[in-house]
Amino acid sequence: MASRRLTIAGTVAKRLVAALPAAGFGLASAHRRRAAFARAWRLAFEDLGPAFIKLGQLISVRPDEFSDELVAEMQSMQDAVPPLPAEAIRAVIREEFAREPEELWATFDDTPVASASIAQVHRATLARAYKPVWGAELPAGTALAIKVVRPGAAASIRADVAIARSLAERVARMRVSRRFDPVALLDEFAATVDRELDLRQEGRFADRFTFDFRDDPKVVAPRIVWPTSTARVLTMEFMTGWRLNQLDEARAGGVDCYALAVHGATAFMRQVFVYGRYHADLHPANLFVTPDNTIAYLDFGIVGFLTPEERMNITQVMAALVYRDPERALTYSANLGVHVPAEKIATVRDGLGELLSGTFRPDGTRDFAHFGLGFLKLLGENNVQIPSGYGLLIKSLATVEGVARALYPQIDIVETAKPFTTRILGQAMGDPARLYERIPAAIRAALRELVA
Repeated sequence: MASRRLTIAGTVAKRLVAALPAAGFGLASAHRRRAAFARAWRLAFEDLGPAFIKLGQLISVRPDEFSDELVAEMQSMQDAVPPLPAEAIRAVIREEFAREPEELWATFDDTPVASASIAQVHRATLARAYKPVWGAELPAGTALAIKVVRPGAAASIRADVAIARSLAERVARMRVSRRFDPVALLDEFAATVDRELDLRQEGRFADRFTFDFRDDPKVVAPRIVWPTSTARVLTMEFMTGWRLNQLDEARAGGVDCYALAVHGATAFMRQVFVYGRYHADLHPANLFVTPDNTIAYLDFGIVGFLTPEERMNITQVMAALVYRDPERALTYSANLGVHVPAEKIATVRDGLGELLSGTFRPDGTRDFAHFGLGFLKLLGENNVQIPSGYGLLIKSLATVEGVARALYPQIDIVETAKPFTTRILGQAMGDPARLYERIPAAIRAALRELVA
């Protein structure tokens, strides 16, 4: 482990020193310095391998804790690595099943279709018809994707996570920032990596997603073939279509971009507000669209969760966006764990008011990303610590809005959420425990005077 620590330190130092000219040797503008060093960190993480690539991907969805430059740089993190020889993958399959791939599937292609830091994906075909836990039967001959954890990946990644956590403890003792908790970030990262290293977790989430959308044939996830799935091997339906960064090809193929934008945004709102369980890694490689406007979700490695109470508070924050009410946004954000120090409340409230006043675009639609990401940045500038789940949800909603607007620029995702948020608010209005919240502010103030 000591030699690995030296490797990590040397790699980071090498990349940071190499970035000094681009950073003007400390004399350039703040943005230029941050951009140069952000690129150096990204390159160092790519050099250091799977654990650090995954850490970079986690940083990329945390604009509440890191600079815009670092978040943007980590979003371009490359998780593509040279493929392993077929024999190494076959060896894993033999270890898991004590059988050759050709004994498990009708065909198995030794050439991978994807190779990432944790797993490699090969194409195969189903030997016999199979009825999944949820969804229609898969007939014999169905194209399959076989996802295999790279040999040695689990041990090396967990060792690097342990080193990174010990470094995080040292950074925490330095008290770099009141809002940044490096140990909490590494604990969250460790939990995420553990889920990704056990492919059964991904399979279960995909199954649950299929169940949740069983009444909507236009929103799908790969169906899982469990008899040939383990912690290290996941067998699933092979999904084809256009990625969401192939919009020109999708349009040429007859995709109705307006219908896709509305349906896609609605499907995400359903995940958030109805099920409290949502796909939180929606980059283009994880979303496919087919010529019949079916949306396919892939790779359930990062999933966000919301309790009913959290969904209620998120609904109220969105209502604050509609009514441009900074007080309401602060109140319900506090219920979500965003605690603004008393001396900062006026500053944050004023900043929120400015954000809310700039939320509407010239075409009359609301810009959620302007509000949501701006709110995270405002809290960060005032050293307010943000619960990871809240930051992840806002980033995910902003991502969905960006994808939807690329398809149909006039879409308003706040309006798309309205049927779900209205239902939640209606349920709350019928809850006697929330009666006090429904009383107008002036009457609440009078009541407080009576009992003071």
